[in-house]
Amino acid sequence: MLIYDKIEIDDIKSLVNDCFPKIVQWRRHIHAHPELSFHEEKTMEFVSAVLTELGIVHKTNIGGYGIVGELGKGDLKMALRADMDALPIEEKNEIGYKSQVENVMHACGHDVHTASLLGTCLILKKLENKLSGKIRLIFQPAEEKLPGGASLMIKDGVLTNPVPQFILGQHVHPPLEAGKVGLKAGMYMASADEIYIKVLGKGGHGALPQDCKDPVITAANILMDLQQIVSRHAPPTVPTVLSFGKINTMGGATNVIPDEVRIEGTFRTMDEVWRDKALNLIKNIACATAEAHGLICEVDIPKGYPYLENDTDFTPQVKRHMQEYLGENNVVDLPIRMTAEDFSYYTHHVPACFYRLGTGNKEKGIISPVHTATFDIDEEALKVGSGLMAWLAISNYNSSDQDNQKDQ
Repeated sequence: MLIYDKIEIDDIKSLVNDCFPKIVQWRRHIHAHPELSFHEEKTMEFVSAVLTELGIVHKTNIGGYGIVGELGKGDLKMALRADMDALPIEEKNEIGYKSQVENVMHACGHDVHTASLLGTCLILKKLENKLSGKIRLIFQPAEEKLPGGASLMIKDGVLTNPVPQFILGQHVHPPLEAGKVGLKAGMYMASADEIYIKVLGKGGHGALPQDCKDPVITAANILMDLQQIVSRHAPPTVPTVLSFGKINTMGGATNVIPDEVRIEGTFRTMDEVWRDKALNLIKNIACATAEAHGLICEVDIPKGYPYLENDTDFTPQVKRHMQEYLGENNVVDLPIRMTAEDFSYYTHHVPACFYRLGTGNKEKGIISPVHTATFDIDEEALKVGSGLMAWLAISNYNSSDQDNQKDQ
């Protein structure tokens, strides 16, 4: 059974152009009213109101402030996901839709993802009488913070009753010009674990180090020793990153040796066996180094996101339909990334494709990377963000069914 009847690319693009002002309006509203992870209540209410206005049946408060809806009729095959949370960053852009919330900003483009999926909903709703299959709509909270809203929505059954055969997600990508997209089949993004280390010593006057057990020097040695995990223990064929971004002494003067030093970092890789081994090495090496200096070390590594893998059968199919919609020159192949995404949880349950949406425009000066206070997009990207996802949902369902018919 095909999911569409005589729906052409030009039909999608025409609908995108018609509803583009509304999509821009949605995006600017969400951008101006950002909410941090696990606090997306008003964003959920806004998205729910739009879905209600569109006549799309949905449920709220899934996995926290998540939303799940469906449209179409018949068998479920495709799920589409967008995330909704913002970051603790003070926006520096001087724009009409600048964040109205102090120290909170949509600096990672989740406003774009949400507005784009709402645009996809609008397009598919207008074509619903031609659809002969169901599409699940997932508006997800808390992508930016452990344990990740994806894991919580999965626990609440977002991928069950029935299980979708495929899932799609997209993410803004400033290095790509608006109008382009990029993707990679297979291993694409890394797992990510947060590392918290406490080095406990005995403080005192800086002029009397012989009476102290200095956690600062020990912490420095721990940082150096831990770098051997990548240089001497990691399999050469497995991408691995160990970085530390924060070190604090629990003291307050230049002539005081503190009692405690805290170190925070991240470990990333693309192999689960090596990941487990490496995390044990981090604990063992840190504690052994501290013990060698006569100190105590406490290590806490909360389990983070798994690696993200784009299905090697589904992703080439997605790429083919992207080229149909945008032209071959506007679909690029991407390298692996050591950044992480909680969309990875979905990829470990159903065949998935997570791709990049070009949002940059050098001529307009829109070049700032994500997670910066000056991040913004060329809003023309919203046309691709909405229209392409609608086409992928429709065309991939059709391709799968044709493949099944050939197999039979």
